[in-house]
Amino acid sequence: MASHSLPPLPKQRIIVGFGGTCLDYLAVVANFPKPDDKCRSRSMKMQGGGDAANTLTCAARLDLNPRLISKIADDMPGSSILRELEADGVDTSFLVVAKEGVTPFSYVIVDQKTNTRTCIFTPGHPPLQPDDLSPSNLEDAMRGASVVYFDGRLTYTAAFVAREAARRNIPILLDAEKKREGLYDILVLARYAVCAAKFPQAWTEAPTIGSALVSMLLRLPKLKFVIVTLGAMGCIMLERIDTEQPPTEEVDVDSLLRSLEQRKDNTVTAPICISSEVVSMRAEGIGTVHGKLFLGTAEKIPPSELIDTTGAGDAFIGAVLYGLCAEMPPEKMLPFAAKVVSRLPFAFSCAKVEESLYNISFWLLTTIYTHGREINVNKHILCFL
Repeated sequence: MASHSLPPLPKQRIIVGFGGTCLDYLAVVANFPKPDDKCRSRSMKMQGGGDAANTLTCAARLDLNPRLISKIADDMPGSSILRELEADGVDTSFLVVAKEGVTPFSYVIVDQKTNTRTCIFTPGHPPLQPDDLSPSNLEDAMRGASVVYFDGRLTYTAAFVAREAARRNIPILLDAEKKREGLYDILVLARYAVCAAKFPQAWTEAPTIGSALVSMLLRLPKLKFVIVTLGAMGCIMLERIDTEQPPTEEVDVDSLLRSLEQRKDNTVTAPICISSEVVSMRAEGIGTVHGKLFLGTAEKIPPSELIDTTGAGDAFIGAVLYGLCAEMPPEKMLPFAAKVVSRLPFAFSCAKVEESLYNISFWLLTTIYTHGREINVNKHILCFL
């Protein structure tokens, strides 16, 4: 392994994240209980959660320098979250701590039979408001930042912070999980968007994923790329490319996507990226976008090793943030992000991770930058807790 050359760490490693943090109570059960049932958990774990906190924890373990803007209360869950984030290397100096109130928490039920998780979220109070963030505090948080990430929650205050980032010309990445009131105020300022599978069509009302991605880029002129994550099916990315002489021939975006899918090799277990040429992609009745379409595959994980996918989307975004800081092309960034996510399903199999083996970036980067050749790595080292 020592003979492999690794890419240098990004020079610009500071990122800012805004959004939710909470305490998760995770219970693994053999089967999800029916109404009025009682069941016994097979394992139980209490740990920090929340989209923004999870994403920045991943980023910290990839050797970025993340700063979190969120709110907790001065209670036991809040103190636990604070200790965990600080131990992971997340800068918590911009967290707002309410003297009175309740820290958000979630119950997460992991069904081993279906490999699914169900979350029951209880919001904290009082919520984070713009008045909680002084101008000097925001200035300090954003100083030197390469990108500001939003998890799509607390949209009123998030839009306020997003305007401050835009005023400083700092790129914005938005995690668009579902339609929420006020989300457009952040979307319209975003340079990058990572969407849950159902969001593009729900937001645009377009008939297909391909046409929905075209619609998003047409409606949001500042957006450089949009990624839609599809779980075990991988992801799709549409990147806008502005050229002085755009391609004259138009290609139907759905036909182009089908052609990329036909190029997949289902015998390959490692994540790969399949891309189109720079073309003019047409969505019937919507319009045309000049750019490239990418199809990223997920790593194939044996069902016997698939335990839990909690936080998979957050880890994917954490890896995308790394890719942006490192200026990775999509052909490298999407497999890298998929490789990071592939380490999540082993979380409950890890009793303890020794501090000396805590940093995963060496193995992940080696795997990605050796032309897809797999390196045999102990899965217990490469886990996200």
